[in-house]
Amino acid sequence: MSLRDQLRLQSVSNNGSNSGTAAPDAAAAGGTVESLAARRAYQQLKMNVHEKIIDRVELDKLQRLTPEQIRRELAQLVERIVDEDKIPMNEIERRRLSQDVHDEMFGLGPLEPLLADPTVSDILVNTSQHVYVERRGKLEHTDITFFDDAHLMKIIERIVSRVGRRIDESTPMVDARLPDGSRVNAIIPPSAIDGPLVSIRRFAVNPLKVDDMVKNQTFTPAMAQLLEALIKSKLNVLISGGTGSGKTTMLNLLSGFIPGDERIVTIEDAAELQLRQEHVLRLETRPPNIEGKGEISQRSLVRNALRMRPDRIVLGEVRGAEALDMLHAMNTGHEGSMATLHANTPRDALTRLENMVGMAGLSMPIKAMRQQIASAITVVVQASRLSDGRRKLMSIQEITGMEGEIINMQEIFTFKRTGVAEDGTVKGYFCATGVRPKFADRLAAFGLALPDQMFDPARRYEV
Repeated sequence: MSLRDQLRLQSVSNNGSNSGTAAPDAAAAGGTVESLAARRAYQQLKMNVHEKIIDRVELDKLQRLTPEQIRRELAQLVERIVDEDKIPMNEIERRRLSQDVHDEMFGLGPLEPLLADPTVSDILVNTSQHVYVERRGKLEHTDITFFDDAHLMKIIERIVSRVGRRIDESTPMVDARLPDGSRVNAIIPPSAIDGPLVSIRRFAVNPLKVDDMVKNQTFTPAMAQLLEALIKSKLNVLISGGTGSGKTTMLNLLSGFIPGDERIVTIEDAAELQLRQEHVLRLETRPPNIEGKGEISQRSLVRNALRMRPDRIVLGEVRGAEALDMLHAMNTGHEGSMATLHANTPRDALTRLENMVGMAGLSMPIKAMRQQIASAITVVVQASRLSDGRRKLMSIQEITGMEGEIINMQEIFTFKRTGVAEDGTVKGYFCATGVRPKFADRLAAFGLALPDQMFDPARRYEV
């Protein structure tokens, strides 16, 4: 595809015209007929100006310009076209049109304002006419739309082509990453029945720090002190939680406690971790190509990581057979390693881990499998997103060993719900359970002894 074709967004329809599809039903789109008509008219104007710029622009010259020079060049072209066509627009409207045309040509079109908004954590495109965002844990419907499904498809193709992936009817699902690190999943017809779908998990430019999490009441200062001690004393930690519960954020935070003189290998499906240490080696999986070849799995990366002389291995998310290799690594000298997995409770996390170890195809008695888990993992941290959108550490539990064929666990800190306020805010409190962890002696051996009053259940932190 030529550069000129790549800069075009409006696909030519079967009859050869550049006209879009009919406007959607007003009620379905959540607006009035007048507002929809106005948006539709502006979108058509934008597309027309866009096409004229593509026909006029000198591509060789454009490729030699800096981003700021490109913006100025486009602004001048937009001004010229608006004047030539006698389009009634004031200065503010002209600047907006110039910015929108720039976004269509070089960015992600209508999504660019959302990508520039630091309060947006997720962008969810439910076909071309419905775009949702998540802010502070709550979903909101926006007034942003695409011209039609063809317009949305062009944006999807632009995203995936930048990372060497493809999406079409034979390969209708794809994972990709934006230049800023944001994670993208796209699925198109025939798998997506009503039209193309896009999910973007934003990449935090400035990762949350401990003070931010305490201020947000994700956990308490005492819990933060315990978590820091766990990492610095090289205990293996498993972070459990549901989708959007903040597992990766927590993993990133805990990884920040790893001393800077250690060699760390991170393994992820889509690179999201932002470790600040100098000695970090980042590995990423790769899906198979259209012929089903070339896949690089998490399991192969975990196995390879063991040959890289790591002090610690940080696994973005355990999904399958690599669980067995992760446990082997934790049990054979790679102390202080960490991973996340999807589960609703710490006990469920261990059950899921058992199931994933079973995927490795190794015949192992259930007791032996559980002994591997109990000896490898010291602490399970449970994250959750509450009904009001806030994220909390619901529980910190210690694995204390085996009793028969059962893995024993004891809770150290917990969050207890007490009700819901009139505005929907979940009420509750953090507290210790009164149990002093068995690993306290190890912390003391690392010079990280914790005061007994930290584990006093009478000390409550209301939120």
